[in-house]
Amino acid sequence: MSTHPPASASKATSATQHAPAPVTSTIAPLRVDSAALMGGQRMLEIVHLGEVYRLQTTRFGKLILTK
Repeated sequence: MSTHPPASASKATSATQHAPAPVTSTIAPLRVDSAALMGGQRMLEIVHLGEVYRLQTTRFGKLILTK
Protein backbone atom coordinates (compact mmCIF):
# COMPACT_ATOMS: atom_id res chain seq x y z
CA MET A 1 0.00 0.00 0.00
CA SER A 2 1.15 3.50 -0.84
CA THR A 3 0.85 6.39 1.65
CA HIS A 4 1.34 9.08 -1.05
CA PRO A 5 -1.77 10.87 -2.39
CA PRO A 6 -2.68 10.23 -6.02
CA ALA A 7 -1.03 12.46 -8.62
CA SER A 8 -4.34 14.22 -9.36
CA ALA A 9 -4.58 15.38 -5.73
CA SER A 10 -1.15 17.05 -5.82
CA LYS A 11 -2.10 18.99 -8.97
CA ALA A 12 -5.21 20.34 -7.26
CA THR A 13 -3.25 21.66 -4.29
CA SER A 14 -0.55 23.30 -6.44
CA ALA A 15 -3.21 25.20 -8.42
CA THR A 16 -4.50 26.86 -5.25
CA GLN A 17 -1.13 28.25 -4.19
CA HIS A 18 -0.82 32.03 -4.26
CA ALA A 19 1.64 33.86 -6.49
CA PRO A 20 4.51 35.53 -4.64
CA ALA A 21 3.89 39.13 -3.60
CA PRO A 22 5.47 41.77 -5.87
CA VAL A 23 8.71 43.27 -4.62
CA THR A 24 8.36 46.94 -3.77
CA SER A 25 11.24 49.36 -3.39
CA THR A 26 11.43 51.70 -0.41
CA ILE A 27 13.94 54.28 -1.57
CA ALA A 28 13.94 57.40 0.58
CA PRO A 29 13.18 60.65 -1.28
CA LEU A 30 15.99 63.12 -1.91
CA ARG A 31 16.16 65.62 0.96
CA VAL A 32 17.68 69.08 0.43
CA ASP A 33 18.06 71.75 3.11
CA SER A 34 16.10 74.84 2.07
CA ALA A 35 18.95 77.18 3.05
CA ALA A 36 21.31 75.30 0.74
CA LEU A 37 18.69 75.29 -2.02
CA MET A 38 17.98 79.02 -1.72
CA GLY A 39 21.69 79.90 -1.56
CA GLY A 40 21.11 82.93 0.66
CA GLN A 41 18.50 84.38 -1.69
CA ARG A 42 14.82 85.03 -0.91
CA MET A 43 13.66 83.80 -4.32
CA LEU A 44 14.80 81.26 -6.90
CA GLU A 45 13.38 80.08 -10.19
CA ILE A 46 12.84 76.42 -11.00
CA VAL A 47 12.31 75.24 -14.57
CA HIS A 48 10.10 72.13 -14.73
CA LEU A 49 8.98 70.69 -18.06
CA GLY A 50 9.62 74.04 -19.74
CA GLU A 51 7.59 76.03 -17.20
CA VAL A 52 9.17 78.51 -14.75
CA TYR A 53 8.16 78.33 -11.09
CA ARG A 54 9.27 80.69 -8.33
CA LEU A 55 10.16 79.48 -4.87
CA GLN A 56 10.10 82.32 -2.34
CA THR A 57 10.85 82.58 1.37
CA THR A 58 8.50 84.81 3.35
CA ARG A 59 9.61 87.03 6.19
CA PHE A 60 8.01 84.48 8.53
CA GLY A 61 10.20 81.68 7.15
CA LYS A 62 7.52 79.95 5.08
CA LEU A 63 8.07 78.74 1.50
CA ILE A 64 5.76 79.71 -1.35
CA LEU A 65 5.90 78.00 -4.78
CA THR A 66 4.13 79.88 -7.59
CA LYS A 67 3.90 79.46 -11.35
